[in-house]
Amino acid sequence: MDRVTAARVFVTIVEQGSLIAAAEYLDMSRAMVSRYLAEMEKWAGIRLLHRTTRKISLTSAGESVYQHSLKLMELADTMPVQQSSEAQTLKGLLRVSCSQSLGISALAFAIPEFMRIYPHIAVNLQLNNKAVNLIEERIDLAIRITNNLEPNLIARPLSTCHSVVCAAPSYLAGKSIPQSPVDLAAHNCLTYNFFGKSLWLFEKQHEQYSVPVSGTLSANESTVLMEAALQGAGIAMQPYYSVSSYLKSGQLVALLPDYQPQVMGIYGIYASRQNMPVTLRVLLDFLVEWFSTSPHWQSLTLES
Repeated sequence: MDRVTAARVFVTIVEQGSLIAAAEYLDMSRAMVSRYLAEMEKWAGIRLLHRTTRKISLTSAGESVYQHSLKLMELADTMPVQQSSEAQTLKGLLRVSCSQSLGISALAFAIPEFMRIYPHIAVNLQLNNKAVNLIEERIDLAIRITNNLEPNLIARPLSTCHSVVCAAPSYLAGKSIPQSPVDLAAHNCLTYNFFGKSLWLFEKQHEQYSVPVSGTLSANESTVLMEAALQGAGIAMQPYYSVSSYLKSGQLVALLPDYQPQVMGIYGIYASRQNMPVTLRVLLDFLVEWFSTSPHWQSLTLES
């Protein structure tokens, strides 16, 4: 998470007197405000606030962090003029690779915002679900959803990907609704033909569960499986950001609510820190901030 934003959230909590008031003031979800506070306390290595049901107050360490946060905000507030000048002069082409689902749900919104700030930086967005070779294919930045990072590449955390097991009402009609992961073995599951050998992983109360699943359709792109699920073809495990609107409308039904599918990280991956282009640095900085604060992205996550 961006430390300047975290400091701003922390100062707002102190000045507004509560997490709820800070969330309203910042037009941010309370879950996101809580996450920023947790990160501040993680960085500080100590509790920063005394919290009761009626009020909050600074600990002695919190008072020190509060004063440092004010100075950090003051310094950050002097930077936009310099950034504006830099934004007008930076030029170049960035080649970015990501999956189709994340491209449609996130980058299709984030990249136009980035280009409004940096109007002379061109972005070539390549939607491909395979793990591309950055060097051979001349990719500057790959946005990947994974828990298996390659040791020879540099990865910067951007966000997390929560998944949900779901199906259309037309598929579930007349069938036994799965109550536990093992029940999925009796259903037609729509699977990734390259991912985990169709082994779906879950967690419940810190216990791990895994179940092999199979079905009559597999694909290497989640959007295809999502569309098939909407048509009643079977049960799919989908990124929550892809299907949240269909869950809210009732076109898809979430299954196994007591079991959390494996949470995965969303990373910006690049080849080397040495001689890193300034254009790539500003894009990475922008994406870190965007995934942390964008109302659009927050509306597509389970924490909102």
